[in-house]
Amino acid sequence: MPKDTLTITDNRTGKTYEVPIENGCIRTNALRQIKVSEEDFGLMGYDPAFLNTANCKSAITFIDGDKGILEYRGYPIEQLAERSSFLEVAYLLLNGELPTQKQQDEFTYLVTHHTYVHENIKTFMDGFRYDAHPMSMLSSTVAALSGFYPDARNTKDERSRRIQMTRLIAKMPTIAAFSYRHSMGLPYVYPDNDLSYVGNFLAMIRKIGTSTYKPHPTLEKALDVLFILHADHEQNCSTTSVRTVGSSEVDPYSAVAAGVAALYGPLHGGANEAVLRMLREIGHVSKVPDFIKAVKGGEGEKKLMGFGHRVYKSYDPRAKVIKRVADEVFEVTGKNPLLEIAVELERIALQDEYFVKRKLYPNVDFYSGLIYEAMGFPVEMFPVLFAIPRTVGWVTQWEEMVKDPEQKIARPRQVYTGPKRRDFVPMNDRK
Repeated sequence: MPKDTLTITDNRTGKTYEVPIENGCIRTNALRQIKVSEEDFGLMGYDPAFLNTANCKSAITFIDGDKGILEYRGYPIEQLAERSSFLEVAYLLLNGELPTQKQQDEFTYLVTHHTYVHENIKTFMDGFRYDAHPMSMLSSTVAALSGFYPDARNTKDERSRRIQMTRLIAKMPTIAAFSYRHSMGLPYVYPDNDLSYVGNFLAMIRKIGTSTYKPHPTLEKALDVLFILHADHEQNCSTTSVRTVGSSEVDPYSAVAAGVAALYGPLHGGANEAVLRMLREIGHVSKVPDFIKAVKGGEGEKKLMGFGHRVYKSYDPRAKVIKRVADEVFEVTGKNPLLEIAVELERIALQDEYFVKRKLYPNVDFYSGLIYEAMGFPVEMFPVLFAIPRTVGWVTQWEEMVKDPEQKIARPRQVYTGPKRRDFVPMNDRK
């Protein structure tokens, strides 16, 4: 009967080792027993960018990139996007099960009544230059929240943890909206507890010279769906940053601020902006074939942005949902002039053997930027719109890490490639 083990023969010594396999993994620490001599440190795994390393066990999000599957707590993303709401999905991620009506009402009330921020936060944000990037403001302000809630350092206290997690989910849209208003030179708008989570955010963004604001229901629903799609995505760059920083037992505000900072990077949160730049560079639908030809020929630095994904090797399931949402949004806002180019680009790429063979399919970023732009958001706000819903995933992953008895402070190894030991040379003797 086959055993769940891996047999390794070290050709340097001729010794053989048997390493247990669990959940399709071996514990890399088991490699430490493989040594040339007793003084040897032992074998290590070398995996830049964690391409094939699992750093945790998680029960939150499941992805099968080859089959194009994304599930939150076992529920397909397509079903949640069609039938649920963002706050219901937030409850699911946080607690592992869909809420009853009573549980959902209580959770919604808690989030709604934590949306306000301390007045000193406004003063803090006023210290930024008029042209400060909204993500810079967001990450700094989220980190500053730890100074307003010193009890957040009690990370082992479940009640305290849950309070901080609720605060982060509730206050993120407020801080995001304040960062937008600051960059536009507009006065801050306080939360309106009579509106939905998404409606309240849109009101804080858009309200000017009126005491009431009613968002368009189609746009409100569209943003709610986009928030669901971005709520969590397993162990990506920003989530790994939150877990790594959180492993030091720092408060969740500081850990989440690290996630926001990671998301600020163009390779993570800036991908949909790159799609818009590409579409504008193409300029007209008639020029799409020439652009495709240039990409395949490796001309200059031309790349097909919004296609392909580190995880997905088939159609990103979120992209299918977003394409439908885009059609609904454009019925209200009018078509983005870049849409025709995007549709033609997708059509040609999905039929071209060059891209199909490389498993380059549209990802979540291909259409999301077009939607955000149609809704009137500047490109600087795109990663902010990503950070608001992802906060739910970040705090859920953070709490799972805190409660995991196997987790310790993160401390990767390195392969040292510098000079061997050498003696100090006095200044006058150096050449």
